[in-house]
This record gives sequence, structure tokens and C-alpha cells, in this order.
Amino acid sequence: MTSTHAPPAGTDANRGRLTVCATPIGNLDDITARVLEALRDADVVACEDTRHTRRLLDRFAIRVATVSLHEHNEASRAPELLDRVRAGERVAVVSDAGMPVVSDPGGRLVAAARDAGLPVEVLPGPSAPVTAIAAAGIAAEQWRFVGFLPRRAEQLVTLLRDPAVTVAFESPKRLVAALRAIADEDPARLVAVCRELTKLHEQVVRGPAAEVAERFAADGVRGEITLVIAGAEAAVVEQTDVARAVDAARRLVEDGARARTASRVVAELTGHGANEIYRGLHADD
Repeated sequence: MTSTHAPPAGTDANRGRLTVCATPIGNLDDITARVLEALRDADVVACEDTRHTRRLLDRFAIRVATVSLHEHNEASRAPELLDRVRAGERVAVVSDAGMPVVSDPGGRLVAAARDAGLPVEVLPGPSAPVTAIAAAGIAAEQWRFVGFLPRRAEQLVTLLRDPAVTVAFESPKRLVAALRAIADEDPARLVAVCRELTKLHEQVVRGPAAEVAERFAADGVRGEITLVIAGAEAAVVEQTDVARAVDAARRLVEDGARARTASRVVAELTGHGANEIYRGLHADD
């Protein structure tokens, strides 16, 4: 593809690169020295919201051109930005808060740059999911970030039956409903609502899902929310896995298999005991 941008005066054609910059999730002083250097050195900053980013740039007296890069224009904007990298320019990418690509725009652009063999640099920094994990006080040897919680009840139930800690974003308007849905599955499930992280009115509310739901139902919810949900206890996971094994064996029986044969086959596939599955098949007899 022929470039539509000539390198700025004094630009070395070999210096072009795409730099993905993590920006503060609340407190602007959390920005890193490397990100500040990259923004000052950039020929253009691609922003989720140019007005939002301009406040950050002004705070540190950075004078640089900005262009929008959001979910609605990323596909069409990416070729233009990659042309600028080919022409020797340095393109910085930021989202409104935290790391671009992680539940924010930038993924298509980075993928296209990688596919084109163009230099991509990622500068780490503030992260709401990681900050929430540290603030929640919920042990997390294994954890996963799921973006926003699923809206379908069966998907949420599946998520809650996993032993890994779950970190998710949630809308203030939906927080109480989400907590009540968690409580419907497990009222005692430990959760932490991390609100306005790193900002003046930061708040972390930790406790059983049912109690936290009622607290926010009474007090109201405002601000940006990151939710941390404890993983399922091992006994709950085991009980769920056995129930699924019994259900699989039941379907085989419905298709004509003998109960003993179905139990043995499913046991070999899942590692559960054949007798345990057989007893499960006849639990309601």
C-alpha cells in the first residue's frame, strides 16, 4: 500500500512505530515516565476520546496532534495510522483509562500492525483489574478477567461454578442486579466492589454477595465499578462436575444404553467413579 503521509521534517523513516500506552485509571499522577516520554515523542496520539485525552496531555503540557480511535471507527482508521508508521512517524495509542485493547479499542490496530510486520511497543501501567485484585483482599492464585459480566443467567451460573477468582467491570446501573444474581446462586459468595479506584472517593466494599447487594441497594451506586468475585469452593466444583457426569450418563441411558454401561463409559471419560455416577442415576428412584 502506498503511504498517504510524508514523514515530518527531520523524521527518520526507520523510527516509525506503534506505541500502546497505558494511562491512569483515575489519578493522573499514576502515569509512568515511559508513557510521558512516548507521548511527548509521538507525532500523533490515537485516542478513544480526544477530549478526555486532551485533559491528560494538558496536565503534563504535552502538545501533540490527536485523532480518534474508538469502536466505531477503528477498522477504517487503522490503515491510515499504519501508513503513518510506514512513513516514519511514531503513533501512540491510548484509551480513556488503563491499557488499550483490554476491553477498549486498539486490538484491531495492533493486530494489523503485527500482520504488517511493523514495530509495536507496549508500555505497561495502571490496570483496573490488577488494582482491584490487590485491593479486594480475595486470594487469587488463579484469576480471570471477563470484561463485563454475562447477562444470560446460565452463563453467569457457569462462571460462578469455576474455582478461579473472577474480575469484571460492571455498570453502576446494573451492579445491584448483578450482585443479587450472584447471591441467588450462592448468597455467601465473597465479593468485593471496587469503586472509583485511585480517585478521591475510592471505595472497596467486601463481603457476602447478598449483604453487599443490599448495602448498595440502600446507598445507591455511582462511579466506575470493578467487581471481584471469589472462586467456587472445591466442594461446589466437585458437586457440579459429578452432576454433569450423571447428566451425561442419563442422556446415554435415554438413547438406549444400559445404566451400568453408561456409568462406566462416562467414568472413563471424566475420572469420576462409575459407582458414584450409577448411584446418581438412581438417586430419585
